[in-house]
Amino acid sequence: DENVRERIQGIIDGNDVVLFMKGTKHFPQCGFSATVVEVLRRSGSDFQDINVLEDPAIRQGIKEDSIKPYVQQTAQLYQAAALRTFTT
Repeated sequence: DENVRERIQGIIDGNDVVLFMKGTKHFPQCGFSATVVEVLRRSGSDFQDINVLEDPAIRQGIKEDSIKPYVQQTAQLYQAAALRTFTT
């Protein structure tokens, strides 16, 4: 849906770091989300959290092909930050 893509793009464009996650940064609702929140906090990143459990359209939308590069980039940044955070 084009409207959902535009909403997601607006969220991405409006923030330096965005975490589309299950739960919130104050109450992550899965282990992966909790780990990413911890990595971002330890790295000193100020980030916007988006709870995909509250919006099924956003949850599905971040799986779409036009958004995948952003999700993949986040995963790569997470891996690099995790290595720096947990090895120092």
